[in-house]
Amino acid sequence: METTSTASPERHQLIVAALTREIDRQAQTGASRIDVEALADAVDEALVPPSQIGEGKRPSELNATNDD
Repeated sequence: METTSTASPERHQLIVAALTREIDRQAQTGASRIDVEALADAVDEALVPPSQIGEGKRPSELNATNDD
């Protein structure tokens, strides 16, 4: 099944990989039906990964100019 995609090749591969991982995960857990919401979440996370919380500064790295 070949389709024409307007997405960049990198974006397309991210989507394919996310769907593949999620379908494999569902198959491994013995799901009898595909959880479409989980597929959507997997694609959403692949395209916009959750932002990572910065470590910030250690107390020893703080001074009067950067302690706010």
